[in-house]
Amino acid sequence: MAGTNSERQLLAEGPAIILVEPQMGENIGMVARAMANFGLAELRLVNPRDGWPNEKAQATASKADHVIAATKVYDTLEQAIADLNFVYATTARSRDNYKPVRSPVLAAETLRTKFRAGEATGILFGRERWGLTNEEVALADEIVTFPVNPAFASLNIAQAVLLMSYEWMKSGMEDLEAVPFQALEQRPSTKEQLFGLFDQLEEALDSRNYFHPPSKKPKMVDNLRAVLSRRAFTEQEISVLRGVISSLDRFSRNSPRKGGSTRSGKKAPTDDSADE
Repeated sequence: MAGTNSERQLLAEGPAIILVEPQMGENIGMVARAMANFGLAELRLVNPRDGWPNEKAQATASKADHVIAATKVYDTLEQAIADLNFVYATTARSRDNYKPVRSPVLAAETLRTKFRAGEATGILFGRERWGLTNEEVALADEIVTFPVNPAFASLNIAQAVLLMSYEWMKSGMEDLEAVPFQALEQRPSTKEQLFGLFDQLEEALDSRNYFHPPSKKPKMVDNLRAVLSRRAFTEQEISVLRGVISSLDRFSRNSPRKGGSTRSGKKAPTDDSADE
């Protein structure tokens, strides 16, 4: 699918993603896809409702096969986190406990620091309908919550995993403004090239009696040139625009304004509606 490339390095590291009693295979698959997008690979399931493996999860994972294939299943949450050193619990609502509550940015930075120190970490995500219980949150070291619309704080489980996975990826970037690819280098056009565009376009429009009535032509030309010179075109952009005009000029409409002639020289029928 678009965006995947088996020839490039596959990132597969970071905290384990633990889903507590996930109900739908489709959601598990979308979680796996979100993890793979941002370099996470360890998925743990606690008592999934429809069992494991799950064909629907495989189908919706969209080629995140390495995540699906390595998924581990546990009977209890205690078993799922037994080998971890530090765990975050995600929740959208306030809890009656004294655990520190962190933002996704700070949580990801903390996880990155612990990862570099060789610690095993994880992030808990609750059920699709009602999240984690207070008892389950109590098993975590800290809480992470998302800045969402206070009147609509419900996140799909895959969306929640995507947000944390994205913050995890960012926490490992040396330059947060870096992008994986750049626009092609283009040279700015010269004024001579811009004037050539003006001439070609105005000739093509004039041949179709676009500048109507004739008394308004100077002002219409001024307006047209003002639009085309508002920004600095590159050579390639000038070439594209002139190619468009050439194509229109070659395959002209059958009904130019006010009964003008077609490029073949034949008289075309009038179209009064064009003047309204």
